[in-house]
Parts: sequence; structure tokens; C-alpha cells
Amino acid sequence: MNSEKVVFGFFIVLALTLNFGFFIGDIDNIEHHNVYELFAALVVSLIATVLKFGDRTHLGAIFLATSLVADLQLIMAALIWGYAAHISAAGVDTGAAVAIVSFSGGALLANIISVILLVAETMTVRR
Repeated sequence: MNSEKVVFGFFIVLALTLNFGFFIGDIDNIEHHNVYELFAALVVSLIATVLKFGDRTHLGAIFLATSLVADLQLIMAALIWGYAAHISAAGVDTGAAVAIVSFSGGALLANIISVILLVAETMTVRR
């Protein structure tokens, strides 16, 4: 068993599951979305991105692209949450909640694509 592949797969799937856990719930109710889960999803996504830098294959480039998209989406969600919670007079209102969860949904889609590619790559590997 290749331990690098295990760690790589672990972080890709963990990024997906954390993002899904944050995303699920009413889109306009911020109480259904935990700020710490968003933070964990962002940190794990960034770790997964770093792990993808060493792969020089075409599929590796696609993995990196999907990971960078997820990172950008999660960073935007975190920035909106930070702005709404600490700077905006309105606080984390319905509009901010919808924007935060929508960006998380974009990251979720990128993570799903990444996991589909991982499964496809795994199925094509011959022993």
C-alpha cells in the first residue's frame, strides 16, 4: 500500500465531507452553518492543495485546478463571514448567510469533481 496515496485520498475525501457538513442546512439560516466547520473545511482544503503540487501528470494538473477553485471559494466564504460578523453593521444577516453558503456550494462542487477524478484514477490503476 502506498502511504502517499492514502494521505492524498484522505485529505481529498476529508475536504469534501467537511465542506458538505458545512453546506447542508437552510441556505439563509446561518445557525445551520458552523463557522468552525467552515474554518476546518478551508484548512483541510489548503492542505489537500499542497499535497497536489508534486504531481506532474495531466490529471495532477486537473486535481490542482479543482483544489484551487475550492480554496478560492472557501476563502471568499470566510472573508464574507468575517466582514459580516466583525465589520458590517448588519452582522451576519440573511444576505451574508446566502453568500457564504453559496460560495461553500461552489467549493463543494469542486471537491466532488476532485473525488470523482480520484475514483476514476483509482479504477484505471493496474496492479
